[in-house]
Amino acid sequence: MTDHEKELMLDLLVEKFVYGLSDEDSKKLEGLGHEPAEAESIELTIATLGMVDLPAEDQMPSHLYARLKEAAGEVIDVADAPNAGAEEPAPREIVLSGQPSGSWFGWLGWAAAAAASIALVVSLFVPRGGPLVAGPAVPTPTPEVRPDPARERQEMMRSGEIVVAEWGKGNVDELASVSGDVVWSDAKQAGYMRFRGLPKNDTSKETYQLWIFDETQDPKTPIDGGTFDITSDGEVIVPIDAKLKAKNPSAFAITIEKPGGVVVSKREKIASLAAVKPKEA
Repeated sequence: MTDHEKELMLDLLVEKFVYGLSDEDSKKLEGLGHEPAEAESIELTIATLGMVDLPAEDQMPSHLYARLKEAAGEVIDVADAPNAGAEEPAPREIVLSGQPSGSWFGWLGWAAAAAASIALVVSLFVPRGGPLVAGPAVPTPTPEVRPDPARERQEMMRSGEIVVAEWGKGNVDELASVSGDVVWSDAKQAGYMRFRGLPKNDTSKETYQLWIFDETQDPKTPIDGGTFDITSDGEVIVPIDAKLKAKNPSAFAITIEKPGGVVVSKREKIASLAAVKPKEA
């Protein structure tokens, strides 16, 4: 048997006792041939690893103890199992008492075989079942609370320090029926647009974009208030996403632009305009 065939046999034996083999792999293992003592020694190693994370105070089940003792054969010599239900059993001493015969152990050696089995079992177990040693408890993630634009708009309006402007006609005749309002707070640098009658847009061809005219910017280059899409009928409330700090806005405009928006609008398609009424003296 070549070294490659011996390594393949070891891999198949380990997989057999961890997950089980497919019909194809079982035939492959039968073709390679192996002694029962070799298979039992690998099975014993895997069974031992399977008890790594058991609490130290737990007593080994009697049926498992008997199976391990039987499988150990000439490799491990273990004292008699404790009586079931005995309190505080004395520690058991495991002693290596010999080396099984067979070509496979002659090629690899018991210690190397055990180490190889352990390495393979760990590599198989850890990705599928997690670490063998329990880590710290993972806190339960806090459910994400989605913002409610309608509620936040109402809270902003109750704050008092806001400007409100109503949407009116732009330069697109078919959008003359658009209504609603825009609410803005200088203190919070936030606001909301409310629309009724603004049609859904084809996102592959166009998007809506808000522009804020205030005392800090040249009217030719108003502040970009962000792009948005209308995906439903009826009343829609959209948060404002101002790219610069706005101060004392005098007007707001909605234009129709290419997907992604523009830096400076040509204002060829103004869907709606909202002028802020001057404050009464």
